[in-house]
Amino acid sequence: MATSTLSRITEALLAPVLALGATVGLASAPAHAAVWSSCDQWGNTGLNGYTLYNNIWGSGAGAQCVWANSGTNWGVWADHPRTGGIKSYPNAKKVINKSITSLGSLTSSYDVTVPSSGAYNTSYDIWDTDYDYEIMLWVNHHGAVGPLGSPQGTVSLGGHTWNVYKGDNGANEVFSFLRTSDSTSGTVNILPILEWIKDAKGWMGNETIGDVQFGYEITSSSGGLDFRTDHLTVSGG
Repeated sequence: MATSTLSRITEALLAPVLALGATVGLASAPAHAAVWSSCDQWGNTGLNGYTLYNNIWGSGAGAQCVWANSGTNWGVWADHPRTGGIKSYPNAKKVINKSITSLGSLTSSYDVTVPSSGAYNTSYDIWDTDYDYEIMLWVNHHGAVGPLGSPQGTVSLGGHTWNVYKGDNGANEVFSFLRTSDSTSGTVNILPILEWIKDAKGWMGNETIGDVQFGYEITSSSGGLDFRTDHLTVSGG
């Protein structure tokens, strides 16, 4: 009898908490109906050749939910505290699995809507299959964020002009290309950038390119901010 009574009391106490959690989850969802959504830390799904990934990987992170109408039309609501350090990189990924010299082309078009507050960058994250090299292409950034490594000058490649940085995070080498002016839409010819790293600089060999990811590297988004990918395509072969 005592155990049953305690159980009922516990359920009664937990009910408001569970209800609050459900309310927060609903408030974080997109205003329109999406094909898929998730507020899970590692929530992911495949849609028309792309993998969507919530990817809340940093320490001290807050709440974040991702939604998608397709692999090329998706968005994120994030409420991360105003502290240093990257909290997440929600992204859409396209798998390439071809060496640089065997690629005839590798291009991507993007069209995004990003907030005017917070600290983040909108970037491509390109990996070789062994995860020895990470190539980041920042098309815009806001707030107290910066690339890893030391400056290597400015170069015009793939239809854009970039400030280049080279660094090492202890696990892999990182080559960061920061667009000299912020952009919310455009097309990037990625292959000449990879060829420049390999041939002009000799920073890597004829690597097999595995993942081309595009998303938002979020450091802070206090109060809840929306990041929307209105259109994205990655193509190559």
